[in-house]
Amino acid sequence: MLRTVRDIKILENIPVLLRTSLNVPLKNGKVENNFRLHRALPTINYLRERHARTVLISHLTGKGTESLRPMYEAMKEWIPNIVWCPVSIGADARAAVRTLSPGGVLMLENLRRHAGEEKNDPEFAKELAMLADVFVQDSFDVCHREHASVIGVPALLPSYAGLTVLKEVEELTKALRPKHPSLAIIAGAKFTTKEPVLHKLLHCYDHVFVGGALANDFLKAKGHSVGASLVSEEGQHAIKKLLPHERLVLPIDSIVAKRGEGRDAARVSGLDDVHPDEMILDIGPKTQAGLRELVEGTKTILWNGPLGRYEDGFTDGTRALARALVHSRGYSILGGGDTVAAVEELGLRTDYSFLSTGGGAMLDFLAYGTLPGLQVLR
Repeated sequence: MLRTVRDIKILENIPVLLRTSLNVPLKNGKVENNFRLHRALPTINYLRERHARTVLISHLTGKGTESLRPMYEAMKEWIPNIVWCPVSIGADARAAVRTLSPGGVLMLENLRRHAGEEKNDPEFAKELAMLADVFVQDSFDVCHREHASVIGVPALLPSYAGLTVLKEVEELTKALRPKHPSLAIIAGAKFTTKEPVLHKLLHCYDHVFVGGALANDFLKAKGHSVGASLVSEEGQHAIKKLLPHERLVLPIDSIVAKRGEGRDAARVSGLDDVHPDEMILDIGPKTQAGLRELVEGTKTILWNGPLGRYEDGFTDGTRALARALVHSRGYSILGGGDTVAAVEELGLRTDYSFLSTGGGAMLDFLAYGTLPGLQVLR
């Protein structure tokens, strides 16, 4: 059993180090998508209402020089009394915690400005632990990482799961016991990172559709032409072992274009009609229609990863699936940054049963039933 923030008996005036998820996309220095920020609020508000002194720590993906300041500016809309601190450890951070009032919230700077975060450096973990009396893990999206703020700090402080992490565990555990008929859609790239979850899902879901660049690996292993498409060189032997599985579903047509060409220059291609200088960039209309048929009447639907190269405008397959799931009566669980961004662009955030904040963490939890950042809380 996970110990959760609800199990902390005394919170009044207690400094709580809250590892939360503020890793969101920025555009022109401002928050572009507030999904994860919004998800952080229940635990923050739980601590505020009980007059804890809440210290927010998080990371921002990039070169290590990026700042969380834009997230602080965005969070002020919901937490007017939030305080900013331009460092994440040291004397200034400790002083900022000491001056925090009961019920107050302090946001510290990007953890990844310190190499010790990703290296799980004991000294860096100790510096973070000095800031509070209690640690709460509420950033599910990093629970698969062995970083200082994920597994280092819990070794030094009484540690608990936040409300977001608790909800993630409940929903993804439910996904491992799907009601039938069931459909899982796994896309993205890098077969080696998806192999464990594919094995798991092929045993418990009635159909497992593979899309995105991941499908290119399977189509190549099956002997189809993939042209200049993105493929993984590793894992072809393991893929060939999965190909005969009766529950595995692959694309039957594709949208292709030459490297550097946009959506306007693309065409529909059959499985053996991809030219050597063309790339597979999305699923085709026949595959879209087949997916819609699979979705109809399905009681549990799990989806992680866009079906095409979404960032380059090849969005038709992903959007078609997003809309099909809305019209389904099944229980729908979605995850992955690009997947969530796609449904948000369509204004469909609230039309699914559950949106996970995790991408890789979601897949690892489904594959193994736990994560390093959860194990340390048990």
